[in-house]
Amino acid sequence: METLTIEKTARIIKNKGRLEKALNIKITNRGKEVTIEGLPEDEYIAEKVIDALNFGFPFSIALLIHDQDFMFEILNIKNYTKRKDFSAVRARIIGKKGKTLKTMNELTKCYFEIKDNSVGIVGDPEYIRNAQEAMISLIRGAKQSNVYTWLEKNQVKPVIDLGLKNAKNRKNKL
Repeated sequence: METLTIEKTARIIKNKGRLEKALNIKITNRGKEVTIEGLPEDEYIAEKVIDALNFGFPFSIALLIHDQDFMFEILNIKNYTKRKDFSAVRARIIGKKGKTLKTMNELTKCYFEIKDNSVGIVGDPEYIRNAQEAMISLIRGAKQSNVYTWLEKNQVKPVIDLGLKNAKNRKNKL
């Protein structure tokens, strides 16, 4: 049994039935505390999915953590810059009309959300490392064009499926 403190309990309660069915767990809540019951591996994945929902990711993207073995990582902007003007750093990450985030999404094949002074990343473990490096470069002040060029040069080579994963997961990837 795992207990989490959640800010956005309404999002969890609204999707409680779908979460319980998809993640094979039982969810109970008391105020801002959400309790997860199930097998340990199901609880771990459910914790990551609920953390992603609480961070601000849409329900469909948060469920990718379970469905396609994606990872959820959080980068704290304060850890990578000495600047005190975090709104300017967030503006650099978002770009004009969200163009930088959209381009980063396409180049890294990961999903990004910004909340307060943190950047959340949901993506395949093979791609998430490049996404983190690119985001850290942007936070530290690198030009967007230089980050895009670096991402294009350092694209992850597709992994050959040897048939070792569950058939359910291979079917989703095709």
